Amino acid sequence: MNQDYIKADPWSIIEEDFENERVKSSESLFSIGNGAMGQRANFEENYSGDTFQGSYIAGVYYPDKTRVGWWKNGYPEYFAKVLNAPNWIGINITLNGTPLDLYTCQKVTSFRRELNMKEGWYKRSFVATTSNGLEVAVEVTRFLSLEYDEVGAIQYNLQILNSDAKAEVCPYLDSGIKNMDSNWDDKFWNTTKVSSEGNRAFIESHTMKTNFAICTFMQSELTVDGEKFEDFSTKEEEMMVGHAYAINLEKNQTLTLIKYGGYAVDRNHPTDGLKKAADVVLSKVSGLGFDVIFQKQKEDWAQIWEMSDITIAGDAKAQQGIRFNIFQLNQTYLGKDSRLNIGPKGFTGEKYGGSTYWDTEAYCLPFYMATKNQDVAWNLLKYRYNHLDRAIENAGKLGFDNGAALYPMVTMNGEECHNEWEITFEEIHRNGAIAFAVYNYHRFTGDYSYIPKMGLEVLVGIARFWHQRVNFSEEKQKYVMLGVTGPNEYENNVNNNWYSNYLAKWCIDYAVEQLNKVEKEYPEDYDRVLSKVKLTRKEIAEWTKVSGNMFFPYSEKHKVFLQQDGFLDKEMIKVNDLDKSERPINQKWSWDRILRSPYIKQADVLQGFYFFEDHFSQEELARHFDFYEPFTVHESSLSPCVHSIQAAKLGRMDQAYTFYLRTSRLDLDDYNKEVEEGLHITSMAGTWMSIVEGFGGMRVLDDQLCFTPQIPKQWESYSFRVNFRNQIVTIFVSSEGTSFEVTGNQDLNIKVNGEQVTLVPGEVIKI
Repeated sequence: MNQDYIKADPWSIIEEDFENERVKSSESLFSIGNGAMGQRANFEENYSGDTFQGSYIAGVYYPDKTRVGWWKNGYPEYFAKVLNAPNWIGINITLNGTPLDLYTCQKVTSFRRELNMKEGWYKRSFVATTSNGLEVAVEVTRFLSLEYDEVGAIQYNLQILNSDAKAEVCPYLDSGIKNMDSNWDDKFWNTTKVSSEGNRAFIESHTMKTNFAICTFMQSELTVDGEKFEDFSTKEEEMMVGHAYAINLEKNQTLTLIKYGGYAVDRNHPTDGLKKAADVVLSKVSGLGFDVIFQKQKEDWAQIWEMSDITIAGDAKAQQGIRFNIFQLNQTYLGKDSRLNIGPKGFTGEKYGGSTYWDTEAYCLPFYMATKNQDVAWNLLKYRYNHLDRAIENAGKLGFDNGAALYPMVTMNGEECHNEWEITFEEIHRNGAIAFAVYNYHRFTGDYSYIPKMGLEVLVGIARFWHQRVNFSEEKQKYVMLGVTGPNEYENNVNNNWYSNYLAKWCIDYAVEQLNKVEKEYPEDYDRVLSKVKLTRKEIAEWTKVSGNMFFPYSEKHKVFLQQDGFLDKEMIKVNDLDKSERPINQKWSWDRILRSPYIKQADVLQGFYFFEDHFSQEELARHFDFYEPFTVHESSLSPCVHSIQAAKLGRMDQAYTFYLRTSRLDLDDYNKEVEEGLHITSMAGTWMSIVEGFGGMRVLDDQLCFTPQIPKQWESYSFRVNFRNQIVTIFVSSEGTSFEVTGNQDLNIKVNGEQVTLVPGEVIKI
């Protein structure tokens, strides 16, 4: 049974009633971020129960030495870990000498927490009876500023309802933290200085090995019934500093602590100027005050929603799901910094190392292209270009040469840092996703300039890799690809994975096509690139020989491409015939049993049909969908969205809706029983695709925006916006029909259900 304690609400994630066993799940679900940093929804006051403490800074990582039983040549030396950063949110509270701790309280009532997605804040309130009999009412509001993205703010209100009491309130900083996923329990941080000046405190520290320097800072202001209380004592330890306010609090008086905190990082400031940078930003936000920066937060989120919101009428859970996904994507990445990328867990947990995967190019790029301006998508592509030299190094470590590039499965700085051999060495389809993103960017934005400036070098490196990765089979008289793992990680070390082979052919053909285009239209860039990469006509001819004679496993009996050579040798028992107690198989079965089964973790052949939809007929899609979906367990977060899009294309709206609900509420309903580890950020972009590309049927065909709108029977209407080539198109779909509106100064020609339609600014066109 899936979790069901989150209340259905169109704009908020709401939990009522306190239960210790769901604290870690809620810490994930109520996480907050601002693109530069983020944190799990840990309690500010002490909590002695089971908790997963986590605060994270974008781009700051530690190279944790690989831990494997048997070292193999080519293994990455380390697994890059997003670091649990020094904690700035902590506020220790003692009442008559007893700590306020929800785990040890006699009773907790009126517990409520809310993540307000519309305005970008997190609030928690409760009434609790402490172990020494005091009845306490608490309300806490917290947010991470979008405007001042080094800073977060907390307003902590406390009342004692049944007695006077002596209260000690101690806001603090703590750098004595560690990662839950450390391989060797290494010390990740070195604290160099702890200091306090007035009502501000600072901890200066740096990461071991990577030597990122940060200054964690705080400033606190305390009032009782609106009157300032300025006396405190400083508590200073080797890795902690706090300001302890001792107050005789009368019954029903309201104690309010305002705490500003955050990080100044040497990625953005001179290393010797971090404390000064912290002082500057603290002066700025404290001068404005909590209410002013809180109001600015609401305005900034309103601006984000203006473009990225999807409205759904008549289905509260579906509405909540899509907004939760869009909200978390924007909390994770806003496109301001081309050095950053989108980790699969964002700022919500440590699993997967918090690094960059192929998810960015395959799933996230479409969302950011359509809901931001094209500069954001450009930055994502520039990120890969900046790492091209590392991709060539990565390939070299595996024995490839001549500038062949293998982009990493997992990375922080372009260097491969994933250490499961069947993925590190074999899940090479990630190269294809990066090449496809180059194509997809040009297709959607119409901006070709990236390819001659940067993309052509990337495409050449990728084509060289595929050319070297195949070998010629005398028996088949075809080029084959041995020992790979496709997106379906439940089949490792297989031969002729159809998706990987198809991508290899396409990447080579696309690289050659772009070389020809750049030669004709951008001769200076062409000469520069060829001189740099030392590419010859002879080498290009060798590539095309491979792409023109690639082997694709196929079943004449079923009239489908096969996942891999031996797929039909398996015991073909469908998922519906599995006992529910066996699910999820990744938690119930041995890996050996999984690998011998026909069960698919995520779309593999169908992923290829999604990328290259126009290469195949509707009949071929239906045949492959009907063959593979019954064997798919969807135990990857990336699976349901592709199936939802394809079910919609096939007109199977009930099935499309079911898959949509699963992808949109994957974390809210904890389908895979793992949300306490963090959220599935990158797959959330797939949820957006499920509506826009699935139900809305949005495509770019023949250089034109096209739609084939449908609506699930569970909905009254839905609407979304896309930024297509700097023109904002609003689409509203109901059972009565679809309306379109374009903003800007010029007409826009689109196609709706195959018919040409001209959108005129200021006019609503109804179909």
